[in-house]
Amino acid sequence: MKIMARGKSINMYLMDGDVNGRIKCTLANWTGLAFKIPRTSLDLCKDRDELKQTGVYFLFGKDDQTDKSVVYIGQAGIRKNGEGILNRLQEHNRNPKKDYWTEAIAITTSNDSLGPTEISYLEHRFCQIAKDANRYDVKNGNDPTPGNPSEEKQSELEEFIDYAKVIIGTLGHKVFVPLIVIDDNQKTDSVEFFCRRSGVNAVGVRTADGFVVKKGSTISDKTTKSCPEYTIKKRQQYKSQIDENFVLQEDMLFNTPSGAASFVCGASTNGNIEWKTAGGTTLKELDSKME
Repeated sequence: MKIMARGKSINMYLMDGDVNGRIKCTLANWTGLAFKIPRTSLDLCKDRDELKQTGVYFLFGKDDQTDKSVVYIGQAGIRKNGEGILNRLQEHNRNPKKDYWTEAIAITTSNDSLGPTEISYLEHRFCQIAKDANRYDVKNGNDPTPGNPSEEKQSELEEFIDYAKVIIGTLGHKVFVPLIVIDDNQKTDSVEFFCRRSGVNAVGVRTADGFVVKKGSTISDKTTKSCPEYTIKKRQQYKSQIDENFVLQEDMLFNTPSGAASFVCGASTNGNIEWKTAGGTTLKELDSKME
């Protein structure tokens, strides 16, 4: 018998009364506090005592050259000036080498219970999970040390991390979610589609985010005159993920099946017809059966 996923109740408070402003988040049965802060709103946070506590933070932005989402993950302890997370964010704001980020998410607790051991472990695990998901480029130069928490404390912190992942995803950053989720409740992620023609042997799956072409797929080594301009641009952006034999070195996400098909075929093509199951059923035919 399939066990249905349980719902979660999240409280989101628009601190500035504006969806583009600061947001405070709490989750039922979680001692954590999360703040989403636009970079341009840091000065508005000076009176927030919660942001003067210890915690971890995430700097989110995009790489101008590749257009890929990026994240820097850090920890903040209490310093002599008494300011924790906010002080670190202000330091990053003044750092010209960190000009890529546009907003931050800060994670602390309602009872200021995170000590040096806890924030070291959290920073380490968040970096590890983000790198494993491989959805964002993680900008941390060195792997953070995990500290030395007891096994009881590790178990407690892993539960804290699970809740934080829900909050961060809800705030718009699926940094910890792999492109392809192995989940019995998401049938579309388990159905593989194939695109096979001369010089092309690609495998893809539909996901909640769009359509993912799997690592190891072989794409066309040429583009036709009909190839859309956005396809040519995307091939150029992600050339580092395509080896000399035109084999993808990473899973790649596209908004639509047609965008994915055009990318692998190097030509304008209808993805709803091009992508087929192992049995030869097109994506269009499969969708018709579900209506």
